Amino acid sequence: MEFFCYHRDRPGSLPLREQLGEEHWSYMDRYAKEMIARGPTLADDGDTPTGSVHIVDLPDPAAARAFAFDEPNYQAGGYRDVLLRRWRNMLGRTMWDFPGGRTGGNRYLVLGLGGGQAADLAVPPDRDELIAYGPLLSDDGATWLGTAVLLRAPDQDTARAVLTADRYADIEVHNWQFGGRPS
Repeated sequence: MEFFCYHRDRPGSLPLREQLGEEHWSYMDRYAKEMIARGPTLADDGDTPTGSVHIVDLPDPAAARAFAFDEPNYQAGGYRDVLLRRWRNMLGRTMWDFPGGRTGGNRYLVLGLGGGQAADLAVPPDRDELIAYGPLLSDDGATWLGTAVLLRAPDQDTARAVLTADRYADIEVHNWQFGGRPS
């Protein structure tokens, strides 16, 4: 089962994140084979982390909750909240398989939070800039709750346009970059 996990940083938590860096990386290393995509969201300055995205393939919702809530930054109070949802990998690949590579261009996380009837269940025809794409679902996978997309786009407005605006209660667009243990 695939899960989308977005830890949103608590304001002022950067020193704590820096202090727990190695603990975070050691924890994430345990899930390397399960990772579909990962990376930080960033403030408009392009440097300051605002959150952490992880899309993982885990056995069940209980394992996903353990992944999300046992994470060292969460345990230490570094996050203000966590969005954890079942997710379906509509591209059938990981971010490491993205033909556009790890660098170049602006990258975004687009979250469409559901507001009624399911939307954007099919992959858009222009998929070359999509890094990850899929619906957010209830724990049992039966109810559509929104859509999560990682993509490369020239700007936030172009990124937002990947989703059908009037079909969501809200659409969030966050600067995002490929993640992984720094070399």
